[in-house]
Amino acid sequence: MTAAKALPTGFGIALDPGSKQLDGAAFFGGSPARVLRLTGTGQRALAELSDGPVRSAAAGTLARRLTDAGLAHPRPPALAGPPDVTVVIPVRDRPELLDRCLAALGRRYPVLVVDDGSLDPAAIAGVARRHRATLHRRAANGGPAAARNTGLGCVTSQLVAFCDSDCVPEAGWIERLAAHLADPAVAVAAPRIQPVPGGRSWADRYSAAGSSLDMGGQEGRVAPGSRLSYVPSAALLARRAALCDVAAPGVFDPELRLGEDVDLVWRLHTAGWRIRYEPAAVVRHHEPDSWRGLLARRFRYGTSAAPLALRHPGQSEPLLLYPWPALTVAGLLARRPALAGLGFAGSVLAMRAALHRAGLPDRGVLPAMLRATQQTWLGVGRYGCQFAAPVLAAALVAPGGSPARRWGRRAAAASLLLGPSLTAWAGQRPGLDPVRFAAAHLADDVAYGAGVWAGSVRARTTVPVRPAIAWHPLRGDLARPGPPDSRPEG
Repeated sequence: MTAAKALPTGFGIALDPGSKQLDGAAFFGGSPARVLRLTGTGQRALAELSDGPVRSAAAGTLARRLTDAGLAHPRPPALAGPPDVTVVIPVRDRPELLDRCLAALGRRYPVLVVDDGSLDPAAIAGVARRHRATLHRRAANGGPAAARNTGLGCVTSQLVAFCDSDCVPEAGWIERLAAHLADPAVAVAAPRIQPVPGGRSWADRYSAAGSSLDMGGQEGRVAPGSRLSYVPSAALLARRAALCDVAAPGVFDPELRLGEDVDLVWRLHTAGWRIRYEPAAVVRHHEPDSWRGLLARRFRYGTSAAPLALRHPGQSEPLLLYPWPALTVAGLLARRPALAGLGFAGSVLAMRAALHRAGLPDRGVLPAMLRATQQTWLGVGRYGCQFAAPVLAAALVAPGGSPARRWGRRAAAASLLLGPSLTAWAGQRPGLDPVRFAAAHLADDVAYGAGVWAGSVRARTTVPVRPAIAWHPLRGDLARPGPPDSRPEG
């Protein structure tokens, strides 16, 4: 596609809570983090955006640059009328869940149910007929990707909403997402997927707090390498023309039984389309009700990492390390204060130098580098839990060495094993005590990592388990009229 250079007239923006205005002409934030400096024209455009929606070409261009960088988020105007949309629901058996899904959808929009080779097709047909949904039956099961492609081939509306049969959409989800597609550069808008409220078991309460389909409550642009690198396809609203733009070998790759949603998002991004995540639109999802079901699903999700890594090189590193914070964390874990001090000093000096090169003040560097060190420690811990949990466990219990060395080793291993889960517990305050939450979080990570290892062995690759190093800590963008995908400075 030819990317739209400006956010359309009538769209407003809201700055991301994490964005900081360093002075009258520069912003810091986004995902990945960057500095964006405003020219004189950019500052006048910002003043226009502060007063209301886009009215001029310069304001539209700046709004696009800010929203693409994650420094701000679009505020679409209200819809003029109901969107032109068809809902496609792939299903294989589970008629009771399909019934609940169709009841939640209502009859506001046309619905197409694609029966993907159910063992009891009569039950599926009965539910579809009762809710006046069109039914298309596939003779053989081809998986969710193939079923969605079949449904898409029967759709003629401008927009198509994909909704899995085990979902329960909340009212207004399509309209909230459709507002984003008033921007012609947006291909897909995704809602927040949250568990259907219900059970009080340990597994149910962990799912409510830690569902792998829940991308959180913070809106954003979806792009590889950013805070939101993908969105699940359990529920999506898409522009049909954009899907056809990347339809090879299919819109959803039928060879992928898992990870087809990630693959589609990354292909759309590569083709120049935007993907938005809108947590104000909510779709509920039925989660497995047992630990066996939860962990088996996480294992299956992990097996998709290898095929995705081979299809999309450089877009799925399990851990991205910045050299100076990584050196700081290594020194702390090894109880080498001189090494940790060298790493932290290097972090501060490197960031100050980057800011000075950009002509920006260096206030706030020290707390920013402390946060970077903390995030690196948490990232290393999560990576270790997923891909090297037996090694950490062995370090925790193995005898040998002097008492000081032995307890130092155990403290380091325990911090990596428990740090990410306890930090998550402190931030979420779920309906579980920290001990059970930490145990569940660790089991979740181990199951996913085991799936990644299994998929990697099957594909004969180590790409999905290899960390990467990012050598440039900060991007500097100069905001001026021009194409939003032009090369940044610095």
